[in-house]
Parts: sequence; structure tokens; C-alpha cells
Amino acid sequence: MSPTSATLLERLRDRADSEAWQRLVDLYSPLLSGWLRRHAMQSADEDDLVQEVLLTVAREAPQFQHSGRPGAFRSWLRTILANRLREFWRDRRLQPAGTGDSDIVGMLDQLEDPDSSLSHLWDQEHDQHIARRLLAMIEPQFAPATWQTFRRVVLEGARPDAVAAEMGLTVNAVFIAKSRVLQRLRSESRGLLD
Repeated sequence: MSPTSATLLERLRDRADSEAWQRLVDLYSPLLSGWLRRHAMQSADEDDLVQEVLLTVAREAPQFQHSGRPGAFRSWLRTILANRLREFWRDRRLQPAGTGDSDIVGMLDQLEDPDSSLSHLWDQEHDQHIARRLLAMIEPQFAPATWQTFRRVVLEGARPDAVAAEMGLTVNAVFIAKSRVLQRLRSESRGLLD
């Protein structure tokens, strides 16, 4: 069984913990790539910049102190992304290609401003992405019937009594299955999601 995400954040302080670092890469590379692709980044530079962001996380993780406030890690990562983008464009003196928006400074300012609409979009997409990735990671840890019960009730919004009848379970068994999966998801997402 994989370590919890709160433990993951603590484990990232140990640069030798390759399992923790691989987990971070697996969780966050697709999110970072998607943002770079959509926000004025040419695909040729995308992988390099994702690596730069993750290397910054690796370098700074021992000093990162989770404040206990919702979104602390997410906000820290967003700030790192904005700073690496600033550095990228300053070093290369590039304008984004194909976006029709030459106001990179304005976009980066919005990304860093926790009250901006762009920052709120980052927060929303971050949480959705991480939740989907964590659900995919924990699914194999459950019996297929438990997962199907959880999926029907939580993800599809089916009524517990209808799922119980459909699955040949008691309503109590449906609530137990739901609770087990949600407990595992909460454990995995602690410190990463609000």
C-alpha cells in the first residue's frame, strides 16, 4: 500500500526517497504540462519547463512548511510555476507563440495572485486533476464490487438503496463500501487537496 500524501509531502524532504519523488512526478507532470500547453508554452519547451518546476520543488521541499491552511501546497506549486515561467521568458526574451496574447507579465501576475480568476481556475483544475489521479491510484486497492458500489453512489450520484438492490447488498454494506474508499481517498489527498 502506498504512503499517504501527507506522508508524501514529508517524504519529499528526503531527496533519496525515489518512490516519493516518482509519485510526485506521476501526480503533477500531467497537470503542469497541460497548463504550460494552454498558457503560451510551445510544446518543444514544455518538458524542460515541467522538469525545472519539479527540480525546484525537489530543491525547496526540505524548506517547505505546510501551514495547515487549505491549498498551501497547491499555492506553493502555482508560485513555483509562475516564477519558472517568468525566468524562462526573461532568459529567452520570447513572446508566447500562437496564443494571441502578448501580455505574459499580466498572465503571470494573475497566476500568482490568489484572488484572480486565473488563480481560481488553477486551484479548481489542480484539485480535479489530483482527485482523478488519486482515484486511479487507489482503485486497485479495492475489490471490484467495493469500487463499483463507490463509483455508483459517489461518482455517479445513484441512491444508496438503488445501488444496494442493483448489487445485491444491504444499504449498510453500500455505506461501508463508500466509507472505505472515501477514507482512503482522504488519507491520500491530505495536504494536497482542500
